[in-house]
Amino acid sequence: MPPHAKPTILAIALAAIVSAAPTALRADDIKLPSTLTFTAYDTGSSGFNIAVAVGKMLKDLHKAEVRVLPAGNDVARLAPLRANRAQISAMGIGIYYAQEGVLEFAVKEWGPQALQTLMSAIDCNGLALGVAKDTGVKEMKDLKGKRVGFVVGSPALNQNALAMIAFGGLTKSDVKIVEFASYGAMWKGVVNNDVDAAFASTISAQNKEVETSPRGLVWPPLPRNDAAGWERLKKVAPYFTPYTATCGSGISASAPIEMGTYPYPIFTAYASQPDELVYGITKAMIKDYEAYKDGAPGATGLALDKQTLQWVVPIHPAAVKAIREAGKWTDADEKHNQGLLRRQQVLADAWAAYLKTNPPDDAAQFRAGWMKARGDALATAGLPVGFGE
Repeated sequence: MPPHAKPTILAIALAAIVSAAPTALRADDIKLPSTLTFTAYDTGSSGFNIAVAVGKMLKDLHKAEVRVLPAGNDVARLAPLRANRAQISAMGIGIYYAQEGVLEFAVKEWGPQALQTLMSAIDCNGLALGVAKDTGVKEMKDLKGKRVGFVVGSPALNQNALAMIAFGGLTKSDVKIVEFASYGAMWKGVVNNDVDAAFASTISAQNKEVETSPRGLVWPPLPRNDAAGWERLKKVAPYFTPYTATCGSGISASAPIEMGTYPYPIFTAYASQPDELVYGITKAMIKDYEAYKDGAPGATGLALDKQTLQWVVPIHPAAVKAIREAGKWTDADEKHNQGLLRRQQVLADAWAAYLKTNPPDDAAQFRAGWMKARGDALATAGLPVGFGE
């Protein structure tokens, strides 16, 4: 079983206890430690800025000093949480890859991770592939032969970039992949003409720098009415939904762009984090929303009425309690969440069983064996496999 994994049976029981015993965590009592550590994307990213805004609220109103650690990839963001040196991460879609134990997490050191969410943001911004304007690219299909940025150890950014070009009918072999050590370095590479395209939130500070540079910036659209394009995209990244962005570099309500989105940042914790901590942070984010919503672009997307309550990663039972108390949790939400907790259990059991088979040390062979074991376990449980590699 991967580090910090809890059997879903226990998680389900905990959820039931939290629901049935309102005295376990008092609604009017937010208890937080004096210091907290969050991880996030690089300094200047929208996820980092929003995490800082939430941290300031926790310090000002709840006397919890929050340190936000920037990390260039998903593995680096989660490692401090797994080691219990940080409690929360403002994640991107890497949370999904880690839960599934795929891509960079399909290695002996990681495997499927028991990650759960607190709150997540969807605002006026989109999540898309930004392209240097001087390339002449206007549509995704125009990226053929162009240089596309990847970040080592960041399946979220890399898979998303592949999903974007898939919309245009392209594959990895149709573009030139340029690897960087971090998200910030990748976008600096666009400025320096080392790469032509990079994935980002439209409100990240890094793409603003490209927009104002001599190269300029464009966002090739993902039109809603292009059903074939969206079908290709969703085969690579099923968590995207069509969205009209109205804010970001070169984007406004009067100049919107059709693209895609999913929640970002996603405030994430391991299932093993104390309920009181998760409840307290979630409760504070709901109750004191007005204190941080204007603290960073995109922070308004953390409003309670914008929460994605039925997604691909479960919400922590203690966070569910805070959301339920605020009047935004339904029986359908609970059923969906329990199904996701069950999926995490199936993945954890499959991983434990695979490790007992004395799998090969060779990384490629290990990954191939795990992906087959993973797929077999999910199929046997009647659950979608995805990543049918």
